[in-house]
Amino acid sequence: METTIGEFLRTRRGRISPEQAGLPPSHTRRRVPGLRREEVALLAGVSPDYYVRLEQGRTPHVSDQVLAAVAEALSLSDTEAEHLRNLARPVRDTASPVEAGRRSGAVSDEPLVRLLHTMVGTPALLLDARLDIVAANDAAEAVFDVAGMPEPRNAARQLFLHPEARSRYANWNAIAAETVAQLRLLTGRRPDDTRLAALVGELAIRSEPFRILWATGDVREKRLGVARIVHPAVGTLTFDYHALVVPARPDRTLLTYLPQPESTEALGILLSWTADKTTETGRTPSPTGWGTDH
Repeated sequence: METTIGEFLRTRRGRISPEQAGLPPSHTRRRVPGLRREEVALLAGVSPDYYVRLEQGRTPHVSDQVLAAVAEALSLSDTEAEHLRNLARPVRDTASPVEAGRRSGAVSDEPLVRLLHTMVGTPALLLDARLDIVAANDAAEAVFDVAGMPEPRNAARQLFLHPEARSRYANWNAIAAETVAQLRLLTGRRPDDTRLAALVGELAIRSEPFRILWATGDVREKRLGVARIVHPAVGTLTFDYHALVVPARPDRTLLTYLPQPESTEALGILLSWTADKTTETGRTPSPTGWGTDH
């Protein structure tokens, strides 16, 4: 599913009324809600023709000043303004595979994986720029059963395509909206990533909730929030999650789940149970079976 600057700008101006933008009320009937193109052009201080060409993607050399003016006219957040710049002036990766690997530090994830496993008692995942799960510590295995997920293990695919995902997240709607908004941001940052585009296309074809959320055009950096996991062994576990970008590896995110006080005891019981079973069998058990694709 392609992300275009026109699609994004239409959704952004569609959410702002002329009154909210400080324009006098219109006495003519509007076919669509929100601002018209010429009204955005007026607010941004550009000609209507230029703004139309911007929405059509025909302004490859648009200036920072114009983009900033459009962002202000549409009351874009900092993340949305970044996304607008990415769509207006997509950065194409012309580096060779070897150069790209060296630049991203993609030689080995081993140091980050070792860091992940030092976080005893706190579920943590290592994600790549497509939300593929690169690694999980023992606590995350106990909560999410990552090993049981079908390959390729991807957080967005699991959320939208696993038949039990809605029942396992008490706040599924909020998590789903955050994930789609993050995916849209990532597509703007990585316009040449064919695997990311394929993931978005797959989700759009197979998941109606994903299509509905994608159509909103929302863009958001997923940095922190609350996840409520309904675990069949210990009940609902409530976590404050933090997504930490690794400066040395901009294509990796460390996603940690800190249990809220009311969930600390239940998480401790779950981790103790799984640790005992691991000692007996030599492998981390799956008390939920929720990673299995039915």
